[in-house]
Formats: sequence, C-alpha cells, structure tokens
Amino acid sequence: MLKQEMADALNKQVALEAESSQAYLAMASWADTLPGLSGVSNFFFRQSEEERMHMLKLMKFINERGGYAQVPALPQPQLTFTSLKSAFELFLKHELMVSESINDLVEASLRLKDYATHNFLQWYVTEQMEEERIARMLNEKLELIGEDKSGLYLFDRDIMTAGEPGQ
Repeated sequence: MLKQEMADALNKQVALEAESSQAYLAMASWADTLPGLSGVSNFFFRQSEEERMHMLKLMKFINERGGYAQVPALPQPQLTFTSLKSAFELFLKHELMVSESINDLVEASLRLKDYATHNFLQWYVTEQMEEERIARMLNEKLELIGEDKSGLYLFDRDIMTAGEPGQ
C-alpha cells in the first residue's frame, strides 16, 4: 500500500512530467514555424510524447499501489524563444530539474522504506541519465555550430536520430 506522503510526492512528479510534455509541445510548435527545421520540430514532438508516457506510467503505478493519481492543472508553457540555442538551453535546464525531482523521490522512497516505489523509480533514474546526456550533447553541438547555416542544416538532419542507440 502506498503511503500518502509518497502518493503526494509521486503526484507532484506526475505534474512535472505533464509540464515537461507541454513545454516540449510548445517548443515543437515554435520550431515548426522555422523554415528548414523539421527535424528539430519532430524531435520536440517526440520528446513531448515521451514525457506524456512518463506521466501515464507514474499515474498507473500510483493507482495500482492503492493511491489516487491526479490529473494536474498546468501552467502555460513558454511559447516562443529568442533562438534555437535558447530553446535547447531551456530543454537542458528542464531535464536537470526533472532529474533532481526524481532523485528526491528516490530519497523519499528509501526514507519511507517503500522499496516497491524505489524499485519502480530506478527506471526513471536511468531514463533521466539518458535524457540529460542527449540534452547536453545537443547543446554542445549548437555551441560548436554557432551561426553556421550549413552546420544548422546538419544539426537538423542529425537530430532525427538523437536518442537512438549509438547516438
């Protein structure tokens, strides 16, 4: 049985995953308006869907363990960005925030001796390591490219496979 304190903490994570999904959806829509950056737009659409799946996985776990998963009200995400670089910097910042939140959940699960939740959260720990790696890599690539249009073309093409094995 899920303790109320753990259920509340997990519901906060549900909200954070939902906010992430919305933030990346806004980034995708913004990038979709930029000429020649369909790879970037598709990347953020995929990220949005992935965050939604993370949210649903949490909700099912909460309910299966005897808690009550709550559908959160969401704040309006940032809709426009000053540059592609600023969008990806926010992407990295957001992933770091999610990682910190997952780490706090792991700590709470151990403190509450909730080993089932601890075990469940290990998937999220591993997932966040990968998300941070991808976000850092993409930010580093954008830093290298600078204002080079041909580099941006290659970035847009290469981002289509970002996150796949070997990338």
